Amino acid sequence: MKKRSLLSRNDILAIQETLQHNQAGFRKLPGTALVNDRTKEVVYNPPDPQHIDTLMDNFLLYFNDASAWDLDPLIKMAVLHYQFESIHPFYDGNGRTGRILNVLYLVKEGLLDFPIVYLSRFINVNKGRYYALLQAVRDENSWEEWVLFILEGVARTSLTSCKMVSEIRDAMQSYKHEIRSKYPKFYSQDLINNLFFYPYTKINYVSKELDTSYQTARKYLELLTDDGLLEKRTIWRTSYYINKALMTILYNAERDVLRL
Repeated sequence: MKKRSLLSRNDILAIQETLQHNQAGFRKLPGTALVNDRTKEVVYNPPDPQHIDTLMDNFLLYFNDASAWDLDPLIKMAVLHYQFESIHPFYDGNGRTGRILNVLYLVKEGLLDFPIVYLSRFINVNKGRYYALLQAVRDENSWEEWVLFILEGVARTSLTSCKMVSEIRDAMQSYKHEIRSKYPKFYSQDLINNLFFYPYTKINYVSKELDTSYQTARKYLELLTDDGLLEKRTIWRTSYYINKALMTILYNAERDVLRL
């Protein structure tokens, strides 16, 4: 999408297919209703399937045409998210697909270079408020509260993301300095990148990344474990080497969404 700067129907279908592991596509059967989990009351009946194509064409027009509506991109993102969730085009996966579309819109508008501001944590923590405000727009045209809620989510998530990126960068520098000073024979930037690509690594990952033998990669990881930089966990005969610093940063970032 970034190459074209346009979102297509196929892009949306591909996102949903990846999330749900099926090719069900847009809803074709009537009867999909959103129900209150506690009371079992039907709170919203999405549009009938025969209207979805037209509604999605309108959504894509609004998403792609920056000149047609003079709105701040963040406000427009809030409107787009409401629009997509109200169309409810899929049988399942609408929420996650919609949240991915939020990030893609910010990338398209040049507000993000990479999709690192992801609103899922904020929305999941405030799920009751999220659904209530969505419904208030439908029932009472209460746009202001909805837009402010989304802006609050962007602000909180942006702050925690910036803090997390800064802490990861500092942790990488710390690991880089310590490994280079203690183990100059096998230190490399490729090794550092491997340790921070995911919260854990495995022997075969390091072996492939550093183009070295399995035994040598195992030796490196065991030394780093003995030094306290990694923590080893063995599950079903497979050893996982956990980056303790990175795991702590990610865990704290999850909690920061609640504290801000």
